[in-house]
Amino acid sequence: MKKIAIIGRPNVGKSSLFNRLVKKRDAITSDLAGTTRDVKRRDVVILNKAALLLDTGGLDQGCELFDKIKEKSLEAAKKADIILFMVDGKSIPEDGDKKLFYELQTLGKEVALVVNKIDNDKLKDNLWDFYEFGTDAIFGISVSHNRSVNSLLEWIYDRLPEEDIIKEEGEEDDVNIVEEDDSEYDFDNDAYNEEEEDDNFFYTDEDEEEEEFADDSIFAQNDKIKEYNPEDANHIKISIIGRTNVGKSSLLNALLGEERSVVSSVAGTTIDPIDESIEYKDKQLTFVDTAGLRRRGKIVGIEKFALMRTKEMLENSNMALVVLDASEPLLDLDEKIAGLVDSNRLACIIVLNKWDIANREDYDKIIQEVRDRFKFLSYAPIITLSAKSHRRVDKLFDMILEINDNYTQHIKTSELNVVLERALIRHQLPSMRGQVIRIYYATQYETRPPKIAIIMNKPRGLHFTYRRYLTNKLREAFNFTGSPVLFKAKKRGEK
Repeated sequence: MKKIAIIGRPNVGKSSLFNRLVKKRDAITSDLAGTTRDVKRRDVVILNKAALLLDTGGLDQGCELFDKIKEKSLEAAKKADIILFMVDGKSIPEDGDKKLFYELQTLGKEVALVVNKIDNDKLKDNLWDFYEFGTDAIFGISVSHNRSVNSLLEWIYDRLPEEDIIKEEGEEDDVNIVEEDDSEYDFDNDAYNEEEEDDNFFYTDEDEEEEEFADDSIFAQNDKIKEYNPEDANHIKISIIGRTNVGKSSLLNALLGEERSVVSSVAGTTIDPIDESIEYKDKQLTFVDTAGLRRRGKIVGIEKFALMRTKEMLENSNMALVVLDASEPLLDLDEKIAGLVDSNRLACIIVLNKWDIANREDYDKIIQEVRDRFKFLSYAPIITLSAKSHRRVDKLFDMILEINDNYTQHIKTSELNVVLERALIRHQLPSMRGQVIRIYYATQYETRPPKIAIIMNKPRGLHFTYRRYLTNKLREAFNFTGSPVLFKAKKRGEK
């Protein structure tokens, strides 16, 4: 599959064109120079041919961060098959742009000059100035108004191989021509809404009643019973989260074995979430480097969009690596960030990064502080490592697979009920206002995370201390390391 790289100086509309071609608001866009910092990759269909589209950071200079962004962008251009060099059609051509354009032409790639922001017929006259670049592959477009984009698509299409044509059996080719009008993107950009979920804990007993549970349709609306599908476990989506400058991008690079994310001393270097997939022991692991989070009062500008994207990525993930800086004291913000893992019911590993510069003599003290602060993530294992030196990073892979097995496991109803029956015998279920509380049976109805239904006569009579006791008993009997376990208490026949 051919690679198409969009490059150019900051604020010429690269990410807007990227969004237009992938047909959704994927890359964050703003008037702030340097909004895009890492190379963002997405599969795209140009008319009816598949390609890999690369959105790169602006080719600017002036500081360590922008120099690294430029280096990454040029690396992407060199590896691409087709280069879309974008310039701002509202300004006069710059000598620096011409020089870089000529250098790109020497790479032997297909290079197009894309003059953006030609928003109306009057601005078309500006296009003549850009013929100084000496190329016939010049396109005056307006991404924001979707003007003249189709001619660019057709040029790209002619340079993609015929074997990349996408056809569906029994259907005509999906010609994905962008209609030219003045309408805005018709994208769903709603803010993240956190779903609250009842997490009552319980127990059961008779295996024969599993069939009855299904017929009762206890969770008819949001909690439909799903059949266990072991193939779901083959793709693990893992978000790397934490506050700014704890080493999330360095950890992603260490996991991938390449410099995928831009790393610098500038706090908040990563803005757009960057995802990359690798194969490990027949599993597909997709790692997502998310933007570093700050206290609410310090979140400004595009960081608000970055926070929303981070929450969206967590919502679509299976697991989170909560990265902490072991060389610095823990902050309240670390707890709040970790709370996003709990609210999204994700499998979790707590990563103590920068262990090479931490005070190792205080190991027990540091671990105890983490456990005290993150009691709601008591199920999450802790690993110490150094992303910078790659020390112990390789141990994460097997930990991820083990925790994913726990997160996706489906426990037989009979096994669940044996364990919980023993728990009931050891500590009798307390009565509620003189009324006897009975548990009839339990059954697991979903995985990722494991969700267990407790069918009982008085669901509200299950005290939180007893629920905690039952949870501990289940964790003793089954390996739920790294995985939350969710329970719902329901009356028999309740919908």
